[in-house]
Amino acid sequence: MYKKKFFIVFEGIEGSGKSYQSKILFKKLKKNKQKVIHTREPGGTRGAEIIRNIILKDYFEKNKKIKFDKYTDTLLYLAARNEHVINKILPALKRKKIIICDRFVDSTLAYQVYGKKVSLKFINNIHKQILKKITPDLTFILKVEKKSFLKRLKKRKTRNRYDNFPVNFYLKAQKAFIKIAKNRKKYIILNSSENTTALQKKIYEIVKNKLRIT
Repeated sequence: MYKKKFFIVFEGIEGSGKSYQSKILFKKLKKNKQKVIHTREPGGTRGAEIIRNIILKDYFEKNKKIKFDKYTDTLLYLAARNEHVINKILPALKRKKIIICDRFVDSTLAYQVYGKKVSLKFINNIHKQILKKITPDLTFILKVEKKSFLKRLKKRKTRNRYDNFPVNFYLKAQKAFIKIAKNRKKYIILNSSENTTALQKKIYEIVKNKLRIT
C-alpha cells in the first residue's frame, strides 16, 4: 500500500479523453487497493459544484448583455477552486491519499490567460492565497488531433459550455497546454487521439513507477 500523498492531474481540451482516462486510472488504482480519490474542476465539492452550475448557466444565456465579464467568469472558477482545495484536496493530502483530478490550474492558464487574455498576474495573486502551496506531483497533458476531438464532441449526448467553443479556441488552448508542459519534469504529454487500452496501460505503468507500487 502506497503511504504517501500524491497529486495527479489530467489536462487537455474537450474531446481529449482526459475525463475518461482519469476515471480508468482511478479504477485501476482502486483495484490495486490504493487509497485514491477522483475529483474534478470546476467542481469536486458541493459548494464548488453549485458555482460550476452558475458558470454553465451563464454560457447559455441568449442575451449577451447579461453575460459575465471575463474577469467575473475567472473569479467564479477561482472561487470554485478555493472551495475544492479547502474541502477536498487538502483533507485528502493530509490523509495521505492519492488524488486524481480532472483539470486544475493549467486549465485556467490555457483557457483564461492564453485563450481569453485574462491577466496572469491577476490569477497568480489569487492562487498565492488559495493554493496553500499545493502543486501536482504529476500532470498528464493529453494531446489530440482535430478530427478526433471533433468526432468525440459530436457523439456526446449532452453538451455543456466546454463543448461549444469555436474549433480555433480548442486548438489555441491545446498549444497553450503543450507550451506550459514543455521541458518540465512533472509533465507528461501523451497522444490521446485514439483512446486505446495501450494508452490506458501506458498511463497506469507511468503512475505505478512514480508511486513505486506493483
